Amino acid sequence: MRKKNKRARLIKIFLLGGVLFALFLILVVSTVGRQEFNASHKISLELIGRAQAATTDVTDYFKSVWTDYVALWGVREENKRLREELANCRAARNEYREAVATNIRLTKLLALKESLPPPVLTARIVGKDPSLWFKTVIVDRGSADGVKKGMPAVTVEGIVGQVLDTSPQFSKILLATDPNSAIDVLIQPSRIQGIVKGRNDDGLELQYVLKNCDVRKGDQIITSGLGGVFPKGLPVGTVSKAVRDRRGMFQKIEVAPAVDFNGLEHLLIIMKENSLAE
Repeated sequence: MRKKNKRARLIKIFLLGGVLFALFLILVVSTVGRQEFNASHKISLELIGRAQAATTDVTDYFKSVWTDYVALWGVREENKRLREELANCRAARNEYREAVATNIRLTKLLALKESLPPPVLTARIVGKDPSLWFKTVIVDRGSADGVKKGMPAVTVEGIVGQVLDTSPQFSKILLATDPNSAIDVLIQPSRIQGIVKGRNDDGLELQYVLKNCDVRKGDQIITSGLGGVFPKGLPVGTVSKAVRDRRGMFQKIEVAPAVDFNGLEHLLIIMKENSLAE
């Protein structure tokens, strides 16, 4: 009896499951056949659509961020390359300007060299004397080139000084701004004579000009040619101040040098034997 009851129950369950499955199939077939969605399908579609849209938005955002990041690195590399090219262009431009300026200076120096009585030697300034006793520069020409003590040194702007000492390859030039330097000069256009000496402040002063002489600010000072040291007519400087003091016989005259001694690079040594002015 028990076995028969179990079989009957299994048959009933099987039949019930078959009926439910058949109803499910009928529902699916009818739904697909009508191509319509019921309320549950519409809710599911709405939820799934929103989830997929949100996922797509997040994915697109991170793709955009990554693309911008990669692009930014490319821009940084490009900027770095452009900055390097700009620096190279600026360096080349500065080298070009320096080459042009050097060429102009050397061309003028060559023209001056041709106008001076030969022989004349071109020299390059390689250093300054660290000594506190003299204002001097060192040039790359020495006794092996025929340079001797007392020879005058000039540049395009005017007189520089005289050779103070030599070695086989180098020479020391005593600058005109040194207080130990003395140069015979003339004042243009009055032709008044005097002696230009260096001052401690890197300027020049014109000495031994009487009070009754007409000296004005802006008057040009040139070498007189006396003493046989410097050729006549080379620029020395310009009168910057002239004072007639009550005391003494002479005026106090300050002279601005014609040469920029801080910017010296090349000069000419006039190869004639002379003694330094005492």
